[in-house]
Amino acid sequence: MKTYLQVWFNSEGASPSEVNRRLLSLGFKPIQGYYDYVYEWGNNVQVEEILQFGDKVHLSLNGLGVIFKIETIDGKK
Repeated sequence: MKTYLQVWFNSEGASPSEVNRRLLSLGFKPIQGYYDYVYEWGNNVQVEEILQFGDKVHLSLNGLGVIFKIETIDGKK
């Protein structure tokens, strides 16, 4: 499974490099295309784990003035 992340920046918020630093510390990898970042899970991930990870992303980006969207996809389906 993979969790994809899109980030929308605000000119009054943190710099893209600061946002990038925080996301890298969570294990995200920057990518090009429709999404900005991807987090690759192991084979067996539960919905509760995905929700807890979303909470970590939220806490890490809190106060930076960005909006984000998370989408988790099972690559096998």
